[in-house]
Amino acid sequence: MQFVVASLFVFAVFQEVTHGEEFGYDGNIGPMYWGERYRECAGKHQSPININVLRVKQVTLPELVLVGFDDSIDNVHVTNNGHTVLIEVKNEPHPRVRGGPLDSDYIFSQMHFHWGDNDTFGSEDKINHRSFPMELHMVFYKEEYKSPTEAVKHSDGLTVLAFFYELDRHQHPAYDDITLALQNVTEPHTSVVMSHPFSFLNILPYDLKRYFTYRGSLTTPPCSEVVIWLDFEQPIRLTHEQIEAFREIRSAHGKITHNFRPIQPIGDRVVFYNIDNNYYVYNEIEDHEDTTTVRPSRRKKGRSSGTSLVPSTLSALSVIYALSINL
Repeated sequence: MQFVVASLFVFAVFQEVTHGEEFGYDGNIGPMYWGERYRECAGKHQSPININVLRVKQVTLPELVLVGFDDSIDNVHVTNNGHTVLIEVKNEPHPRVRGGPLDSDYIFSQMHFHWGDNDTFGSEDKINHRSFPMELHMVFYKEEYKSPTEAVKHSDGLTVLAFFYELDRHQHPAYDDITLALQNVTEPHTSVVMSHPFSFLNILPYDLKRYFTYRGSLTTPPCSEVVIWLDFEQPIRLTHEQIEAFREIRSAHGKITHNFRPIQPIGDRVVFYNIDNNYYVYNEIEDHEDTTTVRPSRRKKGRSSGTSLVPSTLSALSVIYALSINL
């Protein structure tokens, strides 16, 4: 795999990854001080949160439609912006998503990662207080707002598809291109262009029907409360070595050992759990850490089967979703 390496400053189109030197994860620029400079970081509907699966509201939402996720995309940029690894698509049209809790189309802006300094923590949202070693955020802006910059001015401006990672003994082949690119962007504000086509669907888990959704915020300053979050239940499985490659990324102050915000109060918010109506087509069920592991009978090459994060009694239920609820 060949990469064209460019040493440049990249200005992210999404404010979650801007303000390069104005916040961090330690010391007097760490998360506990963000609210002093960015008022909304002290808001009542902040992210991330802990999702208690016994307190979620089970719903059946319209089918989530992922447009362009299985396309082979050229001109994909991988960037170290000093806080995270950022993946952007330069060619048009960009992938988009609609359905589920979304009332219109949302256009892909960028994706990025959050991790910890070891495999016991690193994700931002948690499930039953369980942390995962890494989390992927795929950021989309509402089409009618024309740009991410305009979208963050509106309460429904952004949606983030969030995916947890967990350890596996077997290497995930679809991540080879990403981890190879990381070797060329260890220094802050460097970027590489993938010369090999990149497909979103290949790096995601098999089951994209079951997810938690809630209203929240950006997880970095300015912490704007404009995000419809979709946290997918089934994790992506990577080896320790594949996750470790992200920990080699450096900021201006050294290796980025952790870049996740602590859990925020859920307050008066309700977390919804979307039921998979085709739950019973999964024919292999194993017990794993007091949860039900559900593995599809078939899977696409390069896709992660992962495990289920909630009890089968919760997954198997289905209720009618009314659009009048607070989403």
